[in-house]
Amino acid sequence: MANFDKKFYLVREDVLSDAMKKTIEAKDMLERGKAESIWDAVQKVDLSRSAFYKYRDTVFPFSSVSKDRIISLFFHLEDRSGTLSKLLSVVAGSGCNVLTIHQTIPLMGRANVTLSLNTAGMLHDIDSLLAELRKLEFVEKVEVLGTGA
Repeated sequence: MANFDKKFYLVREDVLSDAMKKTIEAKDMLERGKAESIWDAVQKVDLSRSAFYKYRDTVFPFSSVSKDRIISLFFHLEDRSGTLSKLLSVVAGSGCNVLTIHQTIPLMGRANVTLSLNTAGMLHDIDSLLAELRKLEFVEKVEVLGTGA
């Protein structure tokens, strides 16, 4: 497992080397049962075994090292009937539990909503939830305000 005594950095995916990205992909395949062995996983992602072993204990997706179970999200929404209900339906469908909701009074056809969510029961990772929320036609912007235990 990882040596968490070392210093960690949060780095955007586009600046990682291909070997690092492929290592994360191979580890994900192994976790999900999409590969039967390390050899199978590295073959599927076109990565050498030596590169996999070099990075496997040092490169992690942000969601896997974050032990936080609470996340606060801020939304800019179009003010339409049923918007909040649809938003909450997506959140519930992801396995999150809504802890708090704060909605501003709509002004000029726009409203702001802040949700605090317990992510302990999430079916997928936070990035997948954010992508799904951003696809909603009435969502103009989604921001992660913070995370906590």
